[in-house]
Amino acid sequence: MPLELEVFDSAADEDRATIRKGILDYNEGMLGPTDRKNIFIPLKDGEGKIEGGLIGYTGRGWLYTEMLFVPEHMRGQGLAGKLLERAEIEARERNCVGAYIDTINPEACRVYQRQGYEICGRIENFSGEYAITWLRKRF
Repeated sequence: MPLELEVFDSAADEDRATIRKGILDYNEGMLGPTDRKNIFIPLKDGEGKIEGGLIGYTGRGWLYTEMLFVPEHMRGQGLAGKLLERAEIEARERNCVGAYIDTINPEACRVYQRQGYEICGRIENFSGEYAITWLRKRF
């Protein structure tokens, strides 16, 4: 009997967990155990409320910045660069050899390049006229 592949709009948490575990187990067999460790650097207002920041993780010798957000009223103060710099310091302390990040925002791409990141991949017209760009920085 031929395999019938169905398409759904979403996956149940249990199904996601099954697939994720399969990938993680496979990768661990190929690469060895992961040393993944999360990193969170919040940007707070004067009352301590989190308004932005950096979220990512280190693992297998690299820092990956998943999200970096500076609210509009805090921009122009170099905070994105300071967040990246602080994350990179932590990454070096965790024995990382470099960092990587991706963005669809052209201004963010320029900010990352000013911080020493270099483009290592791009898909043009990813969303309309915007490209998605991957950048890396070796320490």
